[in-house]
Amino acid sequence: MKIAVCDDDQPIREELIRLIRKQISDVDIAEYQSGEALINAGGNFDIYFLDIEMDSVSGMDLARHIREQEENRKRSIIIFVTGYREYMEEAFDVNAFHYLLKPIDEEKFSEVFGRAWKETSVSYEQEKKYIMVKSLGTRQKLLLKSIYYIESGNKKAIIHTTGGTLAIYGKMEELENRLGSTFYRCHRCYLVNMEKIAAYSADNIQVTNGDNLLLARTKYSDFIKTYMRYVKNGGTVNV
Repeated sequence: MKIAVCDDDQPIREELIRLIRKQISDVDIAEYQSGEALINAGGNFDIYFLDIEMDSVSGMDLARHIREQEENRKRSIIIFVTGYREYMEEAFDVNAFHYLLKPIDEEKFSEVFGRAWKETSVSYEQEKKYIMVKSLGTRQKLLLKSIYYIESGNKKAIIHTTGGTLAIYGKMEELENRLGSTFYRCHRCYLVNMEKIAAYSADNIQVTNGDNLLLARTKYSDFIKTYMRYVKNGGTVNV
């Protein structure tokens, strides 16, 4: 797991690195004194700690650049560390994980970094999980992270993935048990990957590929509780 610390104030960089290593001693940390230096380095990081007011490239500009580069890869966690409160609203626009104010409160930092580390760790574990499925006489490994949702139809299960659709023979109940807690049976005809949820209402769930799934009205309350538990335990959030 890789972490970037970007701040034009060296003592702040040193303090952030000290606090990070206090919790995770062997983590890979790269430090940058400017947003321009971080961009020129061209690396991808799991967690970014960014100052906002820096010369040339601001932390907010840097965050927008990071998000633009993430179109085809896993989304990173961005944590702003700044002495200015007035950028909080803009921080939401780049889906920042948190907004820490200087001087850094060690207890608050520990709580925020702990949650960020947990979310990233869960994402790493999820990327490795897979199920074996049989389609057109061929058995293949299907990564759970590639699945948007599964729908039932004509005694088959249609799996919608990032690589297209796949039809297999199987009951939804069996698939529900195999897929585990990151998938939710939102309707008798649908199993949705909670990692791929983009929006939801009382009777509808939209996934990140734009498709809309029925959410049974009788399941709405249970869905909210299940989804909030998923988020609390470090699940990926796109809503």
